[in-house]
Amino acid sequence: MSVLSLEHIRRKTRGLLRLTRWKEYVVYVTPLTAFGAMLALRATDGSLDWRLLVAIAANTLAMAYAFMINDIVDAPDDALEAERAARNPVTCGEISIWEGWAASGVVAVAAIGLYALLGVPALIAGVATLALSHFYSWKPVRLKAYPITDIISHSLMLSGLLLVVGFYCYHHDLLAIWSVVLAMTLVSSYGQLYNQLRDYEMDRAAGLYNTTIMLGRRVTAVLMYATLIAAALLLVYALVIGLIPWWLIGIAVISVPLIYLFRSRADARGGTAADLSGTVQLQVLMAANVAVIVWMIAQALGF
Repeated sequence: MSVLSLEHIRRKTRGLLRLTRWKEYVVYVTPLTAFGAMLALRATDGSLDWRLLVAIAANTLAMAYAFMINDIVDAPDDALEAERAARNPVTCGEISIWEGWAASGVVAVAAIGLYALLGVPALIAGVATLALSHFYSWKPVRLKAYPITDIISHSLMLSGLLLVVGFYCYHHDLLAIWSVVLAMTLVSSYGQLYNQLRDYEMDRAAGLYNTTIMLGRRVTAVLMYATLIAAALLLVYALVIGLIPWWLIGIAVISVPLIYLFRSRADARGGTAADLSGTVQLQVLMAANVAVIVWMIAQALGF
């Protein structure tokens, strides 16, 4: 095989990997999925097994599909702005649109196959995640282009449903954890409102009419913080009724000094933080990862 062919393969592989934008979601897919599983195991006194690894892999592929479709569909729009064009491997010519569609199809099929191994409830939740991921960006529908549906679809596919899949690995009574599912969905809603506020001028110049443009900056900012407060109250409720062990609060407190060392002016997407909440997004994600990992270790050891 020629050097040119090897270089061509490397370029295509690099482009396809960049298309998945994996760095933007691996930090929350694993803890969210594991969080759902731990909630189920706490209710059933079960034990961890291979199903959690399958659920994490399936959810990761579903998120890859979501981000791949977004970049494929948005490639013409991203070409109008230099920073976005450089980030999008379709726009900058690393891969073609058809190569992107083919790769995303393979990813979707693989995700469905893994979801099927977890049972019917998890498969339904997984397929719903993939469907929302597709229709969120696909231009004939484009849920992200309409007020309200942009927030609901985003928060479900990038948060609520990921936790549900993890839960369905070991338990099927979803009503038992409604408060936690709603709390995580609201946290994701905060993230979408934050992103829309940060991109307000760019989105308005592009002619978009999302929730933030409909409500205006001031109302959106109030709504953004309200979702965080509501999520916090729901998590406190989950603690009070015993869905989440109280000792996890101690883990969070202990992890604060370590997390403080990783201060950043960037938000979770790597851009300059738009406000104070943006500066602690990465730290909160790190704390969540620490808490879930410790919970999993404790459960495995029988505590």
